[in-house]
Amino acid sequence: MATGLPDEHIELQDSHTLEVKRVRLLAGIALALGLLLVIALPFALSAGAEFFLPVTAALVIAIALVPLLEWFERRGVPSALASILSLFLFIMFATFVIASIVLPAIDYFALIPERIDRIRETVLPFIQFYAELELFIENALDDVALTAGSETAVAITTPDSVLDLFATSAPVAIIQMFFGMLVIFFFLSRWTKMRERTITSRGSFEGALTTARVIQQVVDATSTYIGTITFINVTLGTIVALALWAIGMDSPIMWGGIVAVTNFIPYLGPILSALLLAVGGLMSFVDPWAALLPPIIFIVLHNIEANLITPMVVGKRVSISPLLILISLSFWAWIWGVLGALLAVPLLIIIKTIFAAAGTPDIAGFLFEHGTLTHVGEDEEKES
Repeated sequence: MATGLPDEHIELQDSHTLEVKRVRLLAGIALALGLLLVIALPFALSAGAEFFLPVTAALVIAIALVPLLEWFERRGVPSALASILSLFLFIMFATFVIASIVLPAIDYFALIPERIDRIRETVLPFIQFYAELELFIENALDDVALTAGSETAVAITTPDSVLDLFATSAPVAIIQMFFGMLVIFFFLSRWTKMRERTITSRGSFEGALTTARVIQQVVDATSTYIGTITFINVTLGTIVALALWAIGMDSPIMWGGIVAVTNFIPYLGPILSALLLAVGGLMSFVDPWAALLPPIIFIVLHNIEANLITPMVVGKRVSISPLLILISLSFWAWIWGVLGALLAVPLLIIIKTIFAAAGTPDIAGFLFEHGTLTHVGEDEEKES
């Protein structure tokens, strides 16, 4: 019996070694497939933007509207009617935003040819300062030997007019918007049943609880962020509009709407707003220092909002690394442009919430230690 123990021990070691190799092989296959998916996904999303972009935007909006839907349902409103009411309120809000920005902007920027002389007169002191600075630099470099390069002719093509661009892109945009509205409606109308079916289809009670928790966390985090940021941005846009109206700038409501919308894009949105307000100031005022007032007002108000209001309100509810925001912003803007930048943070919140609840991949542990791809495997191994 004493001689049999080593043989049994060797068999156990062999079976354990085989099991570890099997687990590591499966983990390697999963890692390879995951890497291939990560590499191929951006190109697939970019190539199929006409389908994926409206679907993704509609799903994000629908998730944000779930609390409103549930509010109606708790008051006895049927799911279909509650979905219609939620969608109607969103359409009314979106229509107001578009009407306050797009329609005035068309008339406003149509005046640019007429106000070229005013803009030229306003920026003349800055141009003279730049010319004097350039002349000083040229005089300072007179003694430096410069090799003259060959001149290159650059052909500049005049872009189509705004009306031509709108006429060519409007049909596609209308179809995509209609498709997105249908996705939002059917998602909301089936939300309660989909959630119940997803939870009850789990094989265990613990799995059902985990699924319910993940769904609720995704809805809460997404709707809280979008609702809070929307309120903050609308308030900021309103204050900017009032300030611009007080200094006599043209179309203050339009500028307030532009500020509110672009402020959804972290970091880059405020820069764009300041540049646009600088152009608007040049079109509205002859005095160059008065033309600088609109961007200065916005920069001051934005810094108060970004450094005091938003961290105090949003920071307590949703905590996101600025590095992750920049990565998400650059990724989705690269794939879908401006609309992708608008969706970057909500999509980051959804992905981060799912990973936080389901477990993040442990790639470092797979490569250097245990050979598994999840932290859960490590915990179970330590417990055993």
